[in-house]
Amino acid sequence: MPTDTPEPPLVWAESPLQLVGAAEWAWAHRRSVPVAIRSTPQMVQTLLELRRRGAMFAELSEWLGIPWRRLAANRRWLIGDGFSGQFRMAASVLRPREMTFLDDGAHAIPFADALTGRAPYRRPGVAEHGLSTRVAPLALDHIGRTAREGGVALYTAFDLGASRVAALADRGVSVGAHAFEWTRAHARDTDLRGRVVLGSALPTDGRMLRADYLAWVARAASDGEVTYLPHRRESLEQLRAVAELRGVTVRRTDLPAELVLAGTADLDIVTLSPSTQVTLPLVLAGTGSTLRRLPEASGSVTLRAFGATPGPVAGLSGNRVGA
Repeated sequence: MPTDTPEPPLVWAESPLQLVGAAEWAWAHRRSVPVAIRSTPQMVQTLLELRRRGAMFAELSEWLGIPWRRLAANRRWLIGDGFSGQFRMAASVLRPREMTFLDDGAHAIPFADALTGRAPYRRPGVAEHGLSTRVAPLALDHIGRTAREGGVALYTAFDLGASRVAALADRGVSVGAHAFEWTRAHARDTDLRGRVVLGSALPTDGRMLRADYLAWVARAASDGEVTYLPHRRESLEQLRAVAELRGVTVRRTDLPAELVLAGTADLDIVTLSPSTQVTLPLVLAGTGSTLRRLPEASGSVTLRAFGATPGPVAGLSGNRVGA
């Protein structure tokens, strides 16, 4: 007898990396998915680039706030940011039947811990207030009830660890893993060569002094020319200051590093970000490029921890990725 095919879930993404995760999910499940994105230049540019590379996206729309109409019409959601105040509000009101949570950078593991009760349900390092905090218990309660009915999953590139996966399973949350297979298979040629410095929003977020950050970039460029790929949330003032550093060429792409660097070979990539230390080794697998975290100047600044972080990943500390 014929069986009804469930409707594809609606992607609700608020950052470029979340869109990349949605493209990976759609490819792995061989499903074209409708997409609602936050309307920003970086999101639009990333969406267009993913479509050019063949991402299985359909019915695209941009929103400045919560896409209430789209979410109400589709009760199966692919969520980019499970900590988002907008998600909490929408989930509390619309109560979706199924939810799959995608990676949101370094928040992937703290979010998993929030679902298991190991950590509070709030964004690490952020003082939450207002309506978002009031609806948080309602959203978490709905996630828990839906999980017990088999309707909640995580889809992640992060190694959550066996104990965390078991704790999630005990609460009904399934875990799917990917290694950016679609991203690597659809990589584009690039003219990037030599050393590449990945920009950071730490000064923008008030977690690092701009002077310390500029000193860090200058140190990365102290022994040769570098190409600097800005973070999407860097301020124009910071970018202007970086561009004035000797040996630094700023290259704006409005795309996440995972898309820009996929398939590139023999690059020396320098980063401060804990999340790219997980995602980029997967994207660069087999290319021979190196990825390393260049520490900040000794004693100059302390970076705030986001919580538990994954263990060692092949390709860090100057090791060649896939060599």
